[in-house]
Amino acid sequence: MRRFLLLYATQRGQAKAIAEEICEKADAHGFSADLHCISESDKYDLRTEAAPLVVVVSTTGNGDPPDTARKFVKAIQDKTLPGDLLAHLRVHATPSCVLTACLGSLGLGDSEYTYFCNGGKIIDKRLQELGAQHFYDTGHADDCVGLELVVEPWINGLWAALEKHFASRRGNEMNGAVAMASNPSLSLEPVTPEVSHIDSQVGLLRLDDSGRRDSEVSEQNVVNRGPSSVWIADFESSLTQSAPPLSQASLNIPASPPEYLQVDLQEALGQEESHAPVTSVDPVFHVPVSKAVQLTTNDAVKTTLLIELDISKTDFSYQPGDAFSVICPNSDSEVERLLQRLQLADRREHRVFLKIKADTKKKGAALPQHVPEGRSLQFLFTWCLEIRAVPKKAFLRALAEHSSDGAERRRLQELCSRQGTADYNRLIRDARACLLDLLLAFPSCQPPLGLLLEHLPKLQPRPYSCASSSLSHPGKLHFIFNIVEFSSHTTAEVLRRGVCTGWLATLVEPILQPNARADGEKAPAPKIYIAPRTANSFHLPGEPSAPVIMVGPGTGIAPFIGFLQHREKLQEHHPAGHFGATWLFFGCRHKDRDYLFRDELRHFLKCGILTHLKVSCSREAPAGEEEEAPAKYVQDSIQRHGQQVARALLQERGYVYVCGKRNTGVTSARKNCFGQKGQSCWALFVYTLASLFTLFVEDSVSGDAKNMAKDVNDTLVDIISKEVGGGKLEAMKMLATLKEEKRYLQDIW
Repeated sequence: MRRFLLLYATQRGQAKAIAEEICEKADAHGFSADLHCISESDKYDLRTEAAPLVVVVSTTGNGDPPDTARKFVKAIQDKTLPGDLLAHLRVHATPSCVLTACLGSLGLGDSEYTYFCNGGKIIDKRLQELGAQHFYDTGHADDCVGLELVVEPWINGLWAALEKHFASRRGNEMNGAVAMASNPSLSLEPVTPEVSHIDSQVGLLRLDDSGRRDSEVSEQNVVNRGPSSVWIADFESSLTQSAPPLSQASLNIPASPPEYLQVDLQEALGQEESHAPVTSVDPVFHVPVSKAVQLTTNDAVKTTLLIELDISKTDFSYQPGDAFSVICPNSDSEVERLLQRLQLADRREHRVFLKIKADTKKKGAALPQHVPEGRSLQFLFTWCLEIRAVPKKAFLRALAEHSSDGAERRRLQELCSRQGTADYNRLIRDARACLLDLLLAFPSCQPPLGLLLEHLPKLQPRPYSCASSSLSHPGKLHFIFNIVEFSSHTTAEVLRRGVCTGWLATLVEPILQPNARADGEKAPAPKIYIAPRTANSFHLPGEPSAPVIMVGPGTGIAPFIGFLQHREKLQEHHPAGHFGATWLFFGCRHKDRDYLFRDELRHFLKCGILTHLKVSCSREAPAGEEEEAPAKYVQDSIQRHGQQVARALLQERGYVYVCGKRNTGVTSARKNCFGQKGQSCWALFVYTLASLFTLFVEDSVSGDAKNMAKDVNDTLVDIISKEVGGGKLEAMKMLATLKEEKRYLQDIW
């Protein structure tokens, strides 16, 4: 069996799932994948590895590799390593052959962020610097428009690239360098994946072939409705009902993932269970909420809360610009509904014990690390499993196997098929459908508990920016958030809150100001679990004389409140010191409803802590003390003061910080493409273009701005171009230099 080494680096499980898919498909193509997490350095050694290397890497934070890859990245970035460290991984043993490592890599990211796929790019670039050479072009999958649009064709093309590599090696072993010269097809040029040809390794499935678990081809009857049926559907599809042409199409669906977990439920026998969450994050602090304040009016579009935590009895420390994690549970009501639907409500207190099925066909099967042994079903669904996660296509494929109704099974197969990509994105991904939605929509689906534990990812801690300075608020930690609310349009419209923000809002309701009860009786302080996050560079400049330009619409203002509080205390302690100018570009919708920290910002402005305050209000004409110009969006304010901002950056070596919500424009565009009746080929064409070229929609609002980061970046390019008198390309290079010097920093979520 032809072996290759397959490594993955994952933060939330995407890269691992893709690597496992590659591993599962390898056997059918005559290859053996040696699969490992990149952190398991004791299980592989690149210094002595002779097989081709395939790496799947996700991106987290501000363009960083996942936590699981940090030690690996640190090791390979050692500047003392020789440039030919990987030269022993040769394709041909003769002295005349170039000594190379054979590398194929797939990066995962989101083009809404500046450092798109940067986690994979960091590793890919460094491996090449150490002598590795591609046998297959790197893929960059975009979560903004759907990872599968790049992942599926990339995986399908991988087998041809591996075939070519091993054929090349065999030819060299038999004929030496002459074979390479006489047969150009065996050259070491990397294979380019065929993005348009994504069905070469996936089979067709019959509607009535419920037991079929492989990828063999089988035809399905297609009713001929005439040419027009390809373009126009009779009615709009829904989660449970498809429309032509999809309902009449032969389907290319993935092979059903092999099940591998065996579950043993045991009665608790009177054992009392700890309610402390089990998490891989360390250290974890259990701290009380000392204050909760509603910052917006009741008629604001979004409700923003400020929470103050008492960290005085812990060794938790932070600086302005840092972030931390809140460890949150799933909604009690949703957990209850899920247990009821699974017919497990009467066994909620049973303890769960797992083992690998003896007859499983899954390669490298391992117990999920986020499912602790011996905890109750209730605990697992509350604290360990992301039950709100949008199901991946592999999960849908597995659910189809456990649906007894033929029509329901067919619909689940459609949703996980290549032909059903438009429906999947509109009805699953964009609608934020979750496992409970699917189980309620498809009542004949009765998945075993083990299957759910195989596919439900870890319930992730939620990150928040520190919105205070420990100098100004010793022993306290502030953070702010919008209560996320959205409608789930699956089988019925359901209003939902965000997992963490909804839980926090309910938790602090008894002590929330100004709505807290006024009878003098103090409600007990609720407590939450928090954990510090790894250090980042989103901090004030080490040189206080450097100008600071802050751009933070909506809750993006959070770290800058900490900056200004910190700067105020520094200036009090060093009254003779030289402090650079500070600019704040803040955006809201209505100045009387969601102008966050208005009084505090006025105080900073009056005291000279804040030199320039520019506030934009997207849904009304600004007026008043600070809003001297009727700017609508933060980028408009920056443009109006472009000369001053550009000179502060270029001549005075200033720093610019941008914080806010990521762009949602592409998602909106995708909804527009697929929101029409039918599965238009034109819509699919537009969607595919969006996957290949980042599709931006100019639809900014200044509070938690859609497309804000891109618009601000474009504005900075424009004002720098005008200042230096050069073209936009030159300005972009200068902005790139600012990023490299850590003087242009973003915290986009």
